Amino acid sequence: MSEELELPEQEEQDLFEHLRVVVDKGQSLLRIDKFLMNRVENASRNRIQSAIETGSVLVNDKQVKASYKVKPADIISVVLPHPPRDTEVYPEDIPLSIVYEDDDVLVVNKPAGMVVHPGYNNYHGTLVNGLVFHFQQLPQLPGNDGRPGLVHRIDKDTSGLLLISKNEFSMSYLAKQFFDHSITRKYLALVWGDLAEDGTVSGYIGRSLRDRKIMDIYDNEDKGKWSVTHYKILERLNYVTLIECQLETGRTHQIRAHMQHIGHPLFSDASYGGDKILKGTVFSKYRQFVDNCFEIMPRQALHAQSLGFEHPVSKKRIYFESDLPADFQAVLEKWRNYVSNTKSE
Repeated sequence: MSEELELPEQEEQDLFEHLRVVVDKGQSLLRIDKFLMNRVENASRNRIQSAIETGSVLVNDKQVKASYKVKPADIISVVLPHPPRDTEVYPEDIPLSIVYEDDDVLVVNKPAGMVVHPGYNNYHGTLVNGLVFHFQQLPQLPGNDGRPGLVHRIDKDTSGLLLISKNEFSMSYLAKQFFDHSITRKYLALVWGDLAEDGTVSGYIGRSLRDRKIMDIYDNEDKGKWSVTHYKILERLNYVTLIECQLETGRTHQIRAHMQHIGHPLFSDASYGGDKILKGTVFSKYRQFVDNCFEIMPRQALHAQSLGFEHPVSKKRIYFESDLPADFQAVLEKWRNYVSNTKSE
């Protein structure tokens, strides 16, 4: 049942640093498992070795083997998928953009820049802090401490619709729909390049071996979880394309990683290489135009536009849509004007 309770589309604060050690300059070469035995309280060598094998121990932000010899000035960190503090969520009076509400469910339109739930370096000002203030007794899934009401997530800098449960029954009912992939979710994305046709991206998605903060696509099931994104071309704008993405699965950074994987990163997505000019001319006027777009929308061009699900009580299928936020709309208009002006020249 544990996979059923996994929250799709989680944001970047997904691994939490529990220990950080800067190795002394006078440290002699020593296996990292032996070194950590003296640093981690109540931890056996087997437990430390297991943590190293699962990638929870990083040296200079890279995974290592248990046989790695610690060197002076190495930065060692232990990262785990839960925060190193109590999981109580403190209520905060944060305005919420509520699209729909009844006794069982809540649909919220999340602005870009808002973290969904408390995590490393983001214990306050999150959507969940606001939810706890406005609604009492929100349910939690087992193993999901600190995230009351959440059945899925979207990244901090992704805007759009988020579904919240208001009681235990609706939480379980909606979690089952996510597990069965019967929830309908469509995103609007602006990507670099001119896509040839509609298509599907699939593969096993897992954390990058180069950078633990981002995801890569693998062809080996041992390296990740199966993921599928269907995309449809909506508008061609010379060097970028507006597409609609429909999620069949909901993995961490799924759309962002999938589009990078096929060579079309999201526009202005710094984590996946979309925050620089990837297509277009070498003219300074064009560079200035793109830089202006980046300034208007200094985040990935991704918006959770629509959400459809079966209501846990009425059993009716309900559907919601969200307009593009101002920054996304402004960048789209700039590209449309650019294309129009290019044609008229």
